[in-house]
Amino acid sequence: MPHQINNPASKEDGQMEIKITNQQYNPLLKRREIVFEVEHAQTKGTPTRLEIRDTLAGMLKTNSEAVYVRRVVTKAGTMRAMGEANAYDSVEQAKLVEPKYIVARNTAKEKKEQAEKPEAPKPPEKTEQPVKKE
Repeated sequence: MPHQINNPASKEDGQMEIKITNQQYNPLLKRREIVFEVEHAQTKGTPTRLEIRDTLAGMLKTNSEAVYVRRVVTKAGTMRAMGEANAYDSVEQAKLVEPKYIVARNTAKEKKEQAEKPEAPKPPEKTEQPVKKE
């Protein structure tokens, strides 16, 4: 039977409130599987995965690098979103188990751009050769 948790957490500036509705530990994958609800009436928009990830990590007292938000869906016409996340025991375990597209969705844009664009070597500069007149 799933363990019910009802502990709302608010961000420091009071923008959103996250309530964990269901939490189960999966010993095989060494992670906690979390179902949560986000009340975001003050922000007037669905919070980003990174904001949710940081808040959940604070609630669970773990490193935000070990928490991955799998999905966030806002119910039509409301300021309430439902979502799923996984909190791993270690960052290494998270990188082994989570699919690459979930990892990519949970990284900051700056980190994504740096990872995608390693500095390419510059092409050799063309030297002008003298034109031979015949």
